[in-house]
Amino acid sequence: MHQPTSPSTAADNRRLRDGPPWPPSPEGGPAQPRGRDPRPAPARPVPPVAGRVGGLPPTHTALICVALPCLALSTEHGQLTGQGLEGFYRAGRRLLARCQVRVAGREPLAVQARMKGADSARFVGTVRVSPAAGPDPDVVVERIRHADGTERITLRNCALHPLRLPLEVALGTDLADLSAVASGIPGPELPASVHDSGLRWTTPTGNASVTADPPPADALASAGLLRWEFELPPGATASVELRVRTDGAAPLRAVGRAATSPLAPARATGDDPRATSLLRTSIDDLQALLLRDPAHPFDSYLAAGAPWRCGLAPAEALAAARMTLPLGTRLAAGTLRTLARTQLGGPGPQTGMIPGPRRDAGAHLPPGCTGTEATLLFPVLLAEARRWGLPEQETRELLPAAERCLTWLRTMAEDRTYLCDPQPGGPARGETQAHAHRAALLGADLLDACDRPGGAGLREWAAELRKAFRADFWVEDRGGGRPAAALTPDGRPLTHLGATAVHLLDTGLLGAGQHAVGLLDRVQTEQLARLLGGPAMDSGWGLRGLGAKEAGHSPFGHRSGAVRVQETALAVAGLVAAGYEKEAGGLLRGLFAAAEHFGHRLPEMFAGEQRSEGSAPLPHPAACRPAATAAAAGVLLLTALAGIRPDAPAGTVTLRPAHSAPLGELGLTGLRVAGAPFSVRVSRLGLAMVEEAAAGLQLGV
Repeated sequence: MHQPTSPSTAADNRRLRDGPPWPPSPEGGPAQPRGRDPRPAPARPVPPVAGRVGGLPPTHTALICVALPCLALSTEHGQLTGQGLEGFYRAGRRLLARCQVRVAGREPLAVQARMKGADSARFVGTVRVSPAAGPDPDVVVERIRHADGTERITLRNCALHPLRLPLEVALGTDLADLSAVASGIPGPELPASVHDSGLRWTTPTGNASVTADPPPADALASAGLLRWEFELPPGATASVELRVRTDGAAPLRAVGRAATSPLAPARATGDDPRATSLLRTSIDDLQALLLRDPAHPFDSYLAAGAPWRCGLAPAEALAAARMTLPLGTRLAAGTLRTLARTQLGGPGPQTGMIPGPRRDAGAHLPPGCTGTEATLLFPVLLAEARRWGLPEQETRELLPAAERCLTWLRTMAEDRTYLCDPQPGGPARGETQAHAHRAALLGADLLDACDRPGGAGLREWAAELRKAFRADFWVEDRGGGRPAAALTPDGRPLTHLGATAVHLLDTGLLGAGQHAVGLLDRVQTEQLARLLGGPAMDSGWGLRGLGAKEAGHSPFGHRSGAVRVQETALAVAGLVAAGYEKEAGGLLRGLFAAAEHFGHRLPEMFAGEQRSEGSAPLPHPAACRPAATAAAAGVLLLTALAGIRPDAPAGTVTLRPAHSAPLGELGLTGLRVAGAPFSVRVSRLGLAMVEEAAAGLQLGV
């Protein structure tokens, strides 16, 4: 996991080049103010987080409202107490840590907490203020909290007589960075001063203020307290709106909420209502994670996830943009342009590489280089975006950066068959060979289409890699064999079976609706499909990161046994494309069931414990939720079932739906192919029909 970071592109680029710091692995009576007291209160220490020994604080029970660069993290009780990660954040700084409501001197009894959307949550509580009221509450307290720093508090009189209701809101903050909060050292609470119609906190490095509408009757800086008094007839309501701001910051204009959002508002309908909910929530989360480079406001990209990874992570940004190509190519173009500006230049073997931090790979392998994955994904995304309808002019503008990625690939491979880790003595990972092979074939196709040299050499290298891989990376055993996870520098295969093997099924889209040839032959692919669909890998909720029978397996291991949503979706898509629909259907149904338990907002990972009757998936306490790749996986799952394979330059689209129709009838509307709306329907018999498409787009064979 990465330390939380500011989402500014400049800071992201510095972090990618220099390498980020890595945090530890996851695992009474009311006050009675009278008048306004402008004196600042003394610093107040923040109480320690109960039950926290070390590492990242848990987030699995938090309600996380996201509209980057803003976050609001809450518990199910609704009160912001200043403990743990609670609070409103902007650009990685906690602007407000405490926001505690009392009505008539009492804290509301929490009744319900739920997300209203990716960027807002609703909390409902009740208060009894009449001694003889019986079991029924007199007052309902509703709080609508938005990621942009706005909260609306509404009191409703449910009694049969008028009520005089004092409302008090206690506020406080430490103005700490999210990284400090996550590390458990946010610093003391700051003294407040009365400001405008609320309170203000100031440090030499920043400030924050809370303004209220209507203005409070009383404000007490020393207690950090705002107070109102309402006279409510039966059935009447009264509301207060709080706005958290920092000086010089304009009101939030979230990229995903703008009319120019790069993601199409697609919809799913059909026999399984979970498809509707999953696609809607996935797109909502993707919109919330969008960021824009301030220096290049037309280029948007996805942050990796909240709350830990709110900045640019190249490999995840490219992977998510690729899975969301059915929603249009604008996100892909913005992501590619943003990362092209980070590409390393100058002399040396790293020329053309897109830098990225290292990532844990589990117990059997050293950390991997996400820069390698990003560099290989760049030409793949450009080639496939062109097939989905990226304009030729934009393709050619991005082509030089893609050529530099492909040159880096050939330079790193040199005269060797395999692409090894960039550090000395690094292994040759199976997933890296899959990325490199796909980049070579799709890159060659892209170069040919743009009348650029180099395609023949890339295909020749890919053919040599394919021939060697089928011999060197395949390990025979009594069960029919398996692909090796990696080869050590001395050529010894590492035989543990993990979810990274799904990348062998992801071969990439070429012209005329064809997928590129894979590294495995037909018999080996069939065996891999059997392994992925077996009980050691399929937990019943999705694909385990490491097989249950492998040494070092842990259901909560984020690379050694937990279910990772992205890999599960890639497995489903790859198995459907290869014709192994039984195995794909099992993984799909498991992930859909898990999504239902998570309110259709899938986390990046969750525990790979075996599913049993009446059980529920166990959340991982340190997982990002929402996460870009998990949200994008919801798009990939549904579009893979429809088997949409466009070739916009040729003016065709081919449909290869899952004939087993695991979700019954499925309709997808509002997609984008060749820059125009595209809708498709798959019947219960697995037959697909185009219902809306760009003028002149022909159905391929």
